[in-house]
Amino acid sequence: MTSTSAVLVVVDVQNGFVRAESSHVVPVIADLVERWQASGGDVVFTRYINYEGSPFERLIKWKELHSSPQIDIVPELEQLAAKATAVVDKTTYSLFADDKGRALVSERGWKDIYVCGIATESCVLKTAVDAFELDLTPWLIEDASASHAGQAVHEAGVLVTQRFIGEGQIITTSDIPDGLTGGRVQRN
Repeated sequence: MTSTSAVLVVVDVQNGFVRAESSHVVPVIADLVERWQASGGDVVFTRYINYEGSPFERLIKWKELHSSPQIDIVPELEQLAAKATAVVDKTTYSLFADDKGRALVSERGWKDIYVCGIATESCVLKTAVDAFELDLTPWLIEDASASHAGQAVHEAGVLVTQRFIGEGQIITTSDIPDGLTGGRVQRN
């Protein structure tokens, strides 16, 4: 694997998703993105934007994240997102849900998709599973992911993702190959 075949996908670390239950991953993600970018690696941020009449409104009765400041990437990551390879806006769970995300991955030749962010049980899981179904190699970075619904829901998301993409695809920041992060491993 070369660093050019890998991308770090930071899923939906937005003001509307960061709460007491998920805020602990923001500094972990910031450190990971800084190291990834310093090593010359590609980083993609996703940003969920809800819309009137969406399935989230109709079926789940969830009417959040329509506009700023809720849809904005958290302040701790704004500058890193500004230097990202891309920021992809989406109206559903996955980076791969529309042609823009799939085309970006294909055009850049990314094969190893390292996924972190919020929420483990939905948008992170779905992005990893979609990568798997597109014959890419997904990696869920467990300690850089969280659920705004709490630790038990995060753990459920990890378990379900593991069943979908394989136990060996669930990693921590310390498991990421040195060449992708400059060899510095964050110690909690």
